[in-house]
Amino acid sequence: MADPVRLTGLRAVAHQYDAILCDVWGVLHDGLTVHPGVVEALTEFQAHAPVVLITNAPRPAQPVVDQLKGLGVPRSAYSDIVSSGDVIRQRLIDNDTRTVFHIGPDRDLPLYVDTNAKVVDRLEEAEVVVAAGLRDDYTETAEDYADELAAMLPLGLPFMCANPDIVVERGGELVPCAGALAQAYENIGGTVLHFGKPHAPIYETAIARVRALAPDASRILAVGDALNTDITGANTHGFDSLFVTGGIHKEHLGDHANPDHDKVAQFVSDAGLSVEHYAPRLVW
Repeated sequence: MADPVRLTGLRAVAHQYDAILCDVWGVLHDGLTVHPGVVEALTEFQAHAPVVLITNAPRPAQPVVDQLKGLGVPRSAYSDIVSSGDVIRQRLIDNDTRTVFHIGPDRDLPLYVDTNAKVVDRLEEAEVVVAAGLRDDYTETAEDYADELAAMLPLGLPFMCANPDIVVERGGELVPCAGALAQAYENIGGTVLHFGKPHAPIYETAIARVRALAPDASRILAVGDALNTDITGANTHGFDSLFVTGGIHKEHLGDHANPDHDKVAQFVSDAGLSVEHYAPRLVW
């Protein structure tokens, strides 16, 4: 595996790429605050090539756009956005799914708006289970769902994971996501259908959006802070990657603002992955 190169800013390599697929939570913001310099970096890149945001948010893209606007990320910083919620909604529509057992907070219920899917209270009434997240990710962990997951297993319902992230950073704290529930379900023998990074459905949609904006785009840079989603997805789908080390893995990589090169290289290698570039944060 090639040794990753530390970037002082995106400008050093921007000319090498026709488009960026950029993670949202962990790269643009931490759930509460936009990271310094990231809006400038994406806006500058947008001057010559498209930025498509690709997020494991388990809701349609528009609420994510609204959240970004509220945090101070202008629409001019990106060309389009694809969410895991968009992809799973389309699957529900294509399959004409009528009944869903929803796991997650009420804020993710827009997932089912303008579909035929009705949320039901009993597993026995559902065609599918959709895991958007924990119902209360401030106080719960995946272990709190052990009995519920065990009850699903003999029913053989499709278990659709709307957010494959295991954890995400919120204001400096790590909180569990739907991926933790999916992992727990798989550990007891369940089968999970994943719709976000690093799995193919979200990338197929994202690349279609890129090609709609730049038909000849072939040199694509994936930017993200999570090895098991962003970097694995980049490796699997043949994109170069920029690993943002100041996200969920920062505690493993030395000084948060000045990561240790050897630790970064070893951490990525130990995961069986490769990255072309790394930086503490995405800046221009």
